[in-house]
Amino acid sequence: MKEENNKYQDQVEGRNSVLELLESGKDINKIFVTKGERHGSINKIIAKARERKVIVVEKDKKQMNEIAQTENYQGIIALVPPFEYCEIEDILEEAKRKKEDPFVLILDSIEDPHNLGSIIRTAETAGVHGIIIPKRRAASVNSTVNKVSAGAVEYMKIARVTNITDAINKLKEEGLWICGTDINTETYYYQQDLKGPIGVVIGNEGNGIGEKVKKNCDFLVKIPMKGKVTSLNASVSAGIIIYEIVEQRLK
Repeated sequence: MKEENNKYQDQVEGRNSVLELLESGKDINKIFVTKGERHGSINKIIAKARERKVIVVEKDKKQMNEIAQTENYQGIIALVPPFEYCEIEDILEEAKRKKEDPFVLILDSIEDPHNLGSIIRTAETAGVHGIIIPKRRAASVNSTVNKVSAGAVEYMKIARVTNITDAINKLKEEGLWICGTDINTETYYYQQDLKGPIGVVIGNEGNGIGEKVKKNCDFLVKIPMKGKVTSLNASVSAGIIIYEIVEQRLK
């Protein structure tokens, strides 16, 4: 098996993502660079890699295209140990460490890695303490997610659980209120008190939140829909709710 396809390694692709990875201090096995790509931020990446004593290997464009898992890898690919998921307790501990009320996202079967990456990027900028995703029938952290998140996965605690409902109940036991998003509820998101310890459930791109998960939410909110299309992209919905919570916490 070729080293670059080793199942025990993940890939991080794209200049911003690899630079964030280098600056995060996390382990990097090797960095591949397209031959002749020695301009702009590539030079900064190579310098940072040498500073950290990370091996940098030049490969021709054909070889790089064979290794790449995304189309626009921007001439740079890092091989890294598999993404380390955390436990729910680690997310809650992060909130305690920051002396803040816990702010957790629960993603119910988000399948599109682009959506997952976008949600992680927004969550990280907004100060979310962690994200919970299911192990089955959902996107996991891969090179696409990392690239779309612009490297935010390196700073975000992500727990991968067998059962979302069990995870919600665990958060409730720790004092969090669970807010679900549902187009059929009566309450708009800006009418709901979202301050205090909170977990927000964002549903699947096509089907929304599962019925069992919905029943375990403390309350449901919706986003106003004025047009003919009656649904939003999952990452857009997440961003709207996340920043409503940020705004309420600042009041």
